[in-house]
Amino acid sequence: MNKLILVSLISTMGLSAFGQQVLPATATVQQAYAKQTRNKNGKPGPKYWQNTADYDLKVDFDPSTRVLKGTVAISYKNQSPDTLKEIWFKLYPNLYQKGAPRTSKIAEKDLGEGVAISELELNGKAVPAAAIAIEGTNMHTAIAGLAPGATAKLNISYQYILNKGSHTRTGQVDDGAFFIAYFFPRIAVYDDVDGWNKYPYLGDAEFYNDFCNFKAAVTVPGDYAVWATGDLVNTKNVFTPVIADRIALAGKVDSVVDVITPAELSAGTVTTKQDHHTWKFEAENVTDFVFALSNHYLWKSSSLVVDPKTGRRTRVDAVFNPDHKDYYEVIGFARKSVEAMSYNFPKWPFPYQHETVFDGLDQMEYPMMVNDNPTAKRADAITLTDHEIFHTMFPFYMGINETKYGWMDEGWATIGEWLISPMIDPSIVDDYGISATAISSGTASDTPIMTLTPDLKGVGSFTNSYPKPGMGYLFIKDELGDELFTKALHHYIEQWHGKHPMPQDFFYSMNEGAGRNLDWFWKRWFFEGGVNDLGLVSADKTEGGYLIKVENKGGRPLPVDLSLTYSDDSTEKLHQSVGVWEKGDKTISVPLKTTKKLKRILLGSVHVPDKFDNNNFLNVK
Repeated sequence: MNKLILVSLISTMGLSAFGQQVLPATATVQQAYAKQTRNKNGKPGPKYWQNTADYDLKVDFDPSTRVLKGTVAISYKNQSPDTLKEIWFKLYPNLYQKGAPRTSKIAEKDLGEGVAISELELNGKAVPAAAIAIEGTNMHTAIAGLAPGATAKLNISYQYILNKGSHTRTGQVDDGAFFIAYFFPRIAVYDDVDGWNKYPYLGDAEFYNDFCNFKAAVTVPGDYAVWATGDLVNTKNVFTPVIADRIALAGKVDSVVDVITPAELSAGTVTTKQDHHTWKFEAENVTDFVFALSNHYLWKSSSLVVDPKTGRRTRVDAVFNPDHKDYYEVIGFARKSVEAMSYNFPKWPFPYQHETVFDGLDQMEYPMMVNDNPTAKRADAITLTDHEIFHTMFPFYMGINETKYGWMDEGWATIGEWLISPMIDPSIVDDYGISATAISSGTASDTPIMTLTPDLKGVGSFTNSYPKPGMGYLFIKDELGDELFTKALHHYIEQWHGKHPMPQDFFYSMNEGAGRNLDWFWKRWFFEGGVNDLGLVSADKTEGGYLIKVENKGGRPLPVDLSLTYSDDSTEKLHQSVGVWEKGDKTISVPLKTTKKLKRILLGSVHVPDKFDNNNFLNVK
């Protein structure tokens, strides 16, 4: 058959040629299919919708008192088919409020009064304080009704004191540096699956926000520089001409530009001479806005072409305390991470104009920003940098609901770390989380990956979010091969970037993109439990070599990696992808063609967890 005709038929039939979908789905997901907001072929349905808003943020931050005062004007567009009778908001800084529920450890001395709302205005009318309910990090109020297609105008005035200690993704870094995230009241996500996102932020599970447009005006003392999500639109008003010229240069060249040096810091010639500056930023179609500031940080910057078709460049920044010697290399690690993402994995042009790695007290990602602590080891700096930058794609470009499905972004950052770190430094063998997965396999905390993130307990809070899904992606990449896996992944990205994919959207989108029904793997790896345990059974001599029998004692689909040693001490490796277990066999026989005498066999590899390794070695008689 003509290949073009075959491709056309497959596209027309969707996955009908590859069998019926068998993956479990909640009632709410089934309802989304019925309402045609989502499709079982993994694409957004013909009636898919999502809400959005325009935010105009005005912030005044005093580093000496850590008081943040702000106003936020919100133009919220109800693009759902529902009339909204209430509006839910997120007050993320209330993680530090006395009495608020939380799972993170916050020192008693770091607890405060939380966010004070002095005014909330809806469509020009003040909302009485009695009509506003604040419950930890959630706030909500009843409204007369926001019809489908209508827009609500809200104005909120608020203030709170930024945390100095118990740094959880935000707070004071040192006497002259601050990373300020989740600092403004925002409208919660209202989606087609769950309605309002009412999950409180407790400090462990992360975030779920709509794609919105932001304008921000951040006022700070005149000797502070500010970095943020989005583009700085008044560069020449706040930076001296020398600094402004260096920023412009860095956006055009591959080499590293020292934008702020010790000389400028000593001379006080970083910013223009004013008591205060108002830094103005704009960002379109992003899920969040954050900013950071310092009066004593160095700034190294470079850029690279991330899209050879258009010549578009991304500027990469490292902003750091000059005392942290490990950070002098971070600009190189960050630049190589963006390059690897654009050209190697996921092989998708880096989607934003800039990416700033800020020397902070956490290991956390935000749109166009990273808050990374210094590290003692070079390898740790590399893996941390590429992991956090990889989050640019997941969750930000893809709009993932991290609150419920942390594995849909952390698993991708984990495989990104595994693959990109050796590209930066070939000596790195990154086995992040593999041993924890092996040891905990089959225990009470080893629940299926599809367990909702807020329900995870013990070590499962880590393994279910990071290494287990990361291995799932890695094993399917191995099964499909790089070219077909990239094709499938790009299909998923094309369908869902700028939207809110749920797990079934990912699974079925990958199936359609690959042209293969992979439900047998998705179901066993993501929806079911089991022990990770492969074992060698025997190696029998045959006419043309050997037949090596491997047992899957736990039933989970794992790659089979055999390291062979012959009687002359020469070695060889054999590899079988997870596809050998597709039919559910308990044992497989791996043929080895050789004229040499086999001496011993070792089963296993870096990224394959195996709880019991006492059956992974075999001396061949």
